[in-house]
Amino acid sequence: MSDYELVIEAERVLVDGRFRPASVAVSAGRIAAIVPLGADLPAGERTVLAPDEVLLPGLVDTHVHVNEPGRTEWEGFASATRAAAAGGVTTLVDMPLNSIPPTIDVDALELKRSIAAPSSAIDVGFWGGAVPSSLGSLRALHDAGVFGFKAFLAPSGVDEFPHLDRAQLRQALAEIAEFDGLLIVHAEDPGVLERSTDDGGVDYRRFVGSRPPEAELDAIAAVIDGVRETGARAHILHLSAAQALPLIDAAKAEGLPITAETCPHYLTLDEEHIPDGATQFKCCPPIRDAANQDALWKGLLDGTLDIVVSDHSPSTAELKLAGDGDFQVAWGGIAGLQLGLPAMWTAARSRGIPLETVVGWMATATARFADLADRGSIAVGSRADLVVFAPDQQLTVDASALLHKNPVSAYDGRHLVGAVRRTLLGGATVDVRSPTTRGTLLARSGVLSRP
Repeated sequence: MSDYELVIEAERVLVDGRFRPASVAVSAGRIAAIVPLGADLPAGERTVLAPDEVLLPGLVDTHVHVNEPGRTEWEGFASATRAAAAGGVTTLVDMPLNSIPPTIDVDALELKRSIAAPSSAIDVGFWGGAVPSSLGSLRALHDAGVFGFKAFLAPSGVDEFPHLDRAQLRQALAEIAEFDGLLIVHAEDPGVLERSTDDGGVDYRRFVGSRPPEAELDAIAAVIDGVRETGARAHILHLSAAQALPLIDAAKAEGLPITAETCPHYLTLDEEHIPDGATQFKCCPPIRDAANQDALWKGLLDGTLDIVVSDHSPSTAELKLAGDGDFQVAWGGIAGLQLGLPAMWTAARSRGIPLETVVGWMATATARFADLADRGSIAVGSRADLVVFAPDQQLTVDASALLHKNPVSAYDGRHLVGAVRRTLLGGATVDVRSPTTRGTLLARSGVLSRP
């Protein structure tokens, strides 16, 4: 038998949802064998994990705003994918905004791909956008390989990506149903937001009150009605308001093709501990109170919520901290791509939730959601996208040391548990400081290009 390119030996390898001792052999970028620890596997390179390390599948993050081209000063493929790899993410799917142009037609998609290809350190796929001007022509983007279509039901915050009204939402769902596509929805109701808008200021609780749970409930109800009418598949993005969980649970019980996600910042940060004027915590929908957070965890554990993703949405420090603490002026978005796994694990461990469950939400389930069957788990035939993780290592977040482009983070100064020590893409270690590996561009139907 010829040598495997790499064999990784560890006392704790996450296989089939549980940790066990194993040796994992890699050949041609894929997992070629998983055998009991101690078996004699010929290897060109052999790695033995330290006693405090575990081997995990690479995370799949399906909600990332890379912002390039057009707003590369906010983020870019080089910086975002390095930060992702440093956080154990080996595949991301990029949102159609806040890049300029937004990914609402094939030309914009091809431009984005041409920029991502030479600078991405991990694998990258792309969402398309459903805006009023693109309705009626979504099939072309679908055929070009986007993973689905993002729509806002309230203003997005950038003029070049306008939101859909209720009639346009129904039109988008009907159109997408014709080719069995997927609509992913920022679900806040503009009428509720308009009635709730305040005149700004530094009071965080006042900001939360300006985006009440009713905005999410009304918008999600509209999506569910549209799914019921058209048969289209839909996904609720970054669910913040736990009051909406019964709506989603009932829709699933009805057999409607609807899924939902939440994010680490909703599960690990809470309103009670956000100081006034701390606009690094601003996101839309907002981080709510601790009781709401408890209910979101319950929604994950009972399966109402399907996945956990970062919603990495950075900007320049000037925009994020604009207005001297005025929450209505500062840019809304949490830059958390590099910290999702340790943040989630820290909170989960305190709740008695095992690491394998967290990885299920952030790797296995997200890969399944994106229909990426060859990743998200350690299994023979899967991509050798792997993470060496030290679940007991203590770390204190220093925003200035993070690899995303702008040194602003809601997690700055927080004490977390769990550190990514090594990330492998197709069996090759990603040097996050100076990447020599290059990721693959992904299309919905499979691989678009390889390095």
